Amino acid sequence: MLSNLTQTFRWFGPNDAVTLQRIRQTGATGIVTHLSHIAVGEEWTTDEINKYKQLIIGGGLNWDVVESVNVHESIKTAGRERDKYIELYIKTLQNLAKAGIKTVCYNFMPVLDWTRTDLDYRLPNNASALRCDVRAIAAFDLYILEREAAFTSFTADQQQKAKAFLDGLSADEKQQLINNLMAGLPGTNKTLSIPEFKTHLQKYADVDAAALKENLAYFLRAVIPSAEEAGVKMCIHPDDPPFPIFGLPRVVSTEKDLTDIVNYAPSPSNGLTFCSGSLGARADNDLPGIVERLGQHFHFLHLRNVRREADGSFYEDEHLGGSTDMYAVMKNVILEQKKRVDAGRTDIAIPMRPDHGHKLLDDFNHNTYHGYSAIGRLKGLAELRGLEMGVKRSLFDS
Repeated sequence: MLSNLTQTFRWFGPNDAVTLQRIRQTGATGIVTHLSHIAVGEEWTTDEINKYKQLIIGGGLNWDVVESVNVHESIKTAGRERDKYIELYIKTLQNLAKAGIKTVCYNFMPVLDWTRTDLDYRLPNNASALRCDVRAIAAFDLYILEREAAFTSFTADQQQKAKAFLDGLSADEKQQLINNLMAGLPGTNKTLSIPEFKTHLQKYADVDAAALKENLAYFLRAVIPSAEEAGVKMCIHPDDPPFPIFGLPRVVSTEKDLTDIVNYAPSPSNGLTFCSGSLGARADNDLPGIVERLGQHFHFLHLRNVRREADGSFYEDEHLGGSTDMYAVMKNVILEQKKRVDAGRTDIAIPMRPDHGHKLLDDFNHNTYHGYSAIGRLKGLAELRGLEMGVKRSLFDS
């Protein structure tokens, strides 16, 4: 029998309502976290890293993955200080390696991290899920942000539906939409104002998808040699959602994007985070096929499922529900493990975490990060654990 995937849980630090003790009770053995108190771009010192590591070990768990060492905006825009921030990034990777933490997830999304229009979308059973409504994004872009170029980005029909959507919102609902979309820059809890957001957008006025890809390639070619020397595995997270928003390009959204990325700096240290939810929000992404063709580059797995809608909207469904065939995805992940065994690789127990669980039952009594409730993710982890066992038995015990 192959080694099981390493079961991990995202933890947001000592103030997280989902404590290490609660995480340990889920059956997960590993933690995925980052040093959120350190500003984006600053070096993570060995002292700060080891303080967190000892907290996690004291909770009976391992720190398996860093998510994320966020990339400074100067690197994404090719700003004057990008080389300085790249050097600081390399120092952080080296310090993590000294502490024995050698899997680092990161993303290259401009300005905003993952974006949702509804953080409390109620399902038929009254569970709470995350949702991305393309009408709401268009309404914000066209009539709240009032971005001039937006009027050439959306069809007349989309503009009409966006206006009708916005007109149907109360003042409180409109403000909530703004708050949801302006949830801040990566690594902060700040809600941006509209003028602040416009200032950030202006930095990308001359950065299209081609330029952003060039800047990503520059970053990888600078960082990956040092990461390989330190034994660190870098794994980029796909864009979420995997399409341009507010005029910002997205360059980690398709299989071609992922293939380009591993080719920018060929190395065992230049890898991918496979997020079935982010990639699954696009109907043209063949997720089982991506696992089959690019699985050798996977260093980390985010397993969740989204339900796509006809207009491009989506919401977080149950982990074994949704529009993605999770059985086929898990089967190909396990076949990738078998390929690694046959090739003599040692990284068989790929870290996996259940992502973006629903709020269920007692979750409503706790102020948790959106998408990161305890029971909702426990349900997802239990389902994925059972699916993994069932697929392995069907493949190797017959």
